[in-house]
Amino acid sequence: MCRTQRWNALTATRLGRAAATAYAAPVSRDLHEPLEAGPVRVTVRHLQERIAARFPERGLRKVAGDLLILIDEVETGAGAIQGRIRLARVVSRVVMGLIVGATLVALTLATRDATRVDGRFTSSLDVLPLVETTINDLVFAGIAVFFLWTVPERLQRGRTLALLHQLRSTAHIVDMHQLTKDPEQLRASYTATSASLPLDMTRDEMERYLDYCSELLSLVAKTAALCAEESRDAVVLDTVNSIEELTTGMSRKIWQKISTLPPTT
Repeated sequence: MCRTQRWNALTATRLGRAAATAYAAPVSRDLHEPLEAGPVRVTVRHLQERIAARFPERGLRKVAGDLLILIDEVETGAGAIQGRIRLARVVSRVVMGLIVGATLVALTLATRDATRVDGRFTSSLDVLPLVETTINDLVFAGIAVFFLWTVPERLQRGRTLALLHQLRSTAHIVDMHQLTKDPEQLRASYTATSASLPLDMTRDEMERYLDYCSELLSLVAKTAALCAEESRDAVVLDTVNSIEELTTGMSRKIWQKISTLPPTT
């Protein structure tokens, strides 16, 4: 390797290390702007009005209304569930403390019963019951503590997953609305069959309708992101990512349809 190549390789290595260091550096909290339900609701309501202005008889307007209801549930339910979670966290921590205290008392009494008056074991056989009791108490106490520790998390996860399931169903409903919109029916060479669905849209109306479907899918993904805004639960985050991938794939199919629309005359 010549000197120039070695110099280029060394420079690239240094730049790569600098970029990795900059990427790993923590982001200032002042730069973080959380996703809020208010702006998402305003955008969905504006989209609903646009749909109602152009397609007042279409069911897509009702789907946008259902999405508004889900956004309200995400926002209003967050405060209520946080109150129950705080209560469950306090109760679980108190019960955990009682369990730990009771376990320590039981182990102390078991140790006292296993020893003689002089405080010593007479033989190794006297240790076996104490070891068995200690293992049993620690195992059952550990299981109880783990269960109580995860109670608040499971309460929040159950409600959030229910909302995410409804959002996934909403995305599929939007996809059903665009499935029957076939750009091929607008071509002059298209020949309808007895099984063909009638098309009551012009070329511009179909383009606008498909565009509305794509925007609605994007807002479904934004609503799903609202559910995970304050959550660090791995199951919730994976579900949100799956909904985002689902809506992105559906939107990609819609834009493929838009790209195949016949040119305007």
